[in-house]
Amino acid sequence: MPLNVMMSWRLGWDDVIDPWPMGRQSKELFGQRAVGWRVSWRRAGEAGEEPSAMVSKQAARVLRLITGRGASPGAALGTAANALGGQRGLFTPRGLKRPLRDPTLHEYLSMKLLREEGIPVPYGLLARTPEEAYKVARKIGTNDLVVKAQVLTGGRGKGVFEGGLVGGMQMVRSPEEASQVASRMIGKKLFTKQTGAKGRICNHVFICERRYLRREYYFAIVMERSFQGPILIGSTHGGVLIEDVAVEDPEAILKEPVDIGEGVSEEQAVRLAQKMGFPSQLVYEAAGHMVKLYHLFIKYDALLVEINPMVEDSTGKVLCLDAKIIFDSNATFRQQKIFELQDWTQLDEREREPVSTELNYIALDGNIGCLVNGAGLAMATMDIIKLHGGTPANYLTVGGGATVEHVTEAFKLITSNEKVQAILVNIFGGLMRCDVIAHGIIMSAKDLELKIPIVVRLQGTRVQDAKALIAESGLRILACDDLDQAAKTAVKLSEIMILAKEAQVEVKFYLPS
Repeated sequence: MPLNVMMSWRLGWDDVIDPWPMGRQSKELFGQRAVGWRVSWRRAGEAGEEPSAMVSKQAARVLRLITGRGASPGAALGTAANALGGQRGLFTPRGLKRPLRDPTLHEYLSMKLLREEGIPVPYGLLARTPEEAYKVARKIGTNDLVVKAQVLTGGRGKGVFEGGLVGGMQMVRSPEEASQVASRMIGKKLFTKQTGAKGRICNHVFICERRYLRREYYFAIVMERSFQGPILIGSTHGGVLIEDVAVEDPEAILKEPVDIGEGVSEEQAVRLAQKMGFPSQLVYEAAGHMVKLYHLFIKYDALLVEINPMVEDSTGKVLCLDAKIIFDSNATFRQQKIFELQDWTQLDEREREPVSTELNYIALDGNIGCLVNGAGLAMATMDIIKLHGGTPANYLTVGGGATVEHVTEAFKLITSNEKVQAILVNIFGGLMRCDVIAHGIIMSAKDLELKIPIVVRLQGTRVQDAKALIAESGLRILACDDLDQAAKTAVKLSEIMILAKEAQVEVKFYLPS
């Protein structure tokens, strides 16, 4: 059962608001009693965080005057910061590389964070080579060991490595065996349901002591939209895919909402531990770990802290055997040390570039490239392509402040995929001007010498100017006013290109004069 995550947008006053000409008055303005959009902040020199406030109606009106009517609060804040001398990316402090969207860390780093909070975890060490694996296995001091591939994907245990090794977590009984297993993991790709045929590289392994278990449980803390805040989630079904449990036995998923202003209470944690089935003598121990995990969740601006499994071992102790933490990318300005730990090798090569160019890109398996503004419109565009029998090659959105250069970079990303046989551009210009998009399309078509058909559907701000630019360019860019017709055309053209490629013939498109 997928969880609906509530995003909490965070704004660093000293990085963004202070450079504005409005100065400190803006803080008073934003701090008024209001409706709409949640913002939290921390002033320089203060260790704590101010209570969340809401952007007032008056503040929203000021932002619209600055940025143009019709802009959402999020887009308005971004454009206002840019226009008034603040940073271009509200959530990208000076000198820090733009983070992945809500990144997660490798298991060994997440386990380190848990250990620093006083939460018991198995003792383990990282190894980057088979030789190092042998050394750290000896250092751990036991022959009962687990070798875990450090790959950011779910279902590691059932994954398959290049070379045929099955399972990203292997039980071994000696340092020599640990080294041997590590040699079959390090430098190899692991293929799981989540990675698909592309797989994901394993650069290092986490070797830890093996614990023998009596019971396994599932525990997580997540931001949940329907509860308007964090909730504790527990289940007696630990060590398995919780998504399968949610489908097969929904009643086994227990939820305990938390008032984010008050925090989690011991009473709540004890109640959940009892429902999860912890023995009476371990209930308070388990509850104590849950409270510490909640403190970690808040401290590091996490969207998800997942422990699967939380266990009772053979010695009667409760500990966390595995941890997954997803961090809110909007908290970059105060979690710099965490975001610097991101492993960029775990990202698809085509997805690394848009992170630095502020494009939102996800590679898919189809053959129709998509360039859209806005997440909702992008999803609708991909759906209508599928409706007409096509398959999108990517999810790619440009923001309201996109420039000609951003559009050009977007086309480079799309066409870097050799599978792409047609491109569909779908822009609804509100804050985003259609003529800017048109300029970018024309420049890209010329600079990249594109030979695949481009179908463009533009509506909104300066659309007539955009159409005139496309018409005057003399390029083979097909303009459509209707999205349904644009999608049909893109699908048909991609089919023609695929047939021509199979027949090893060249296709040239000419527009009627």
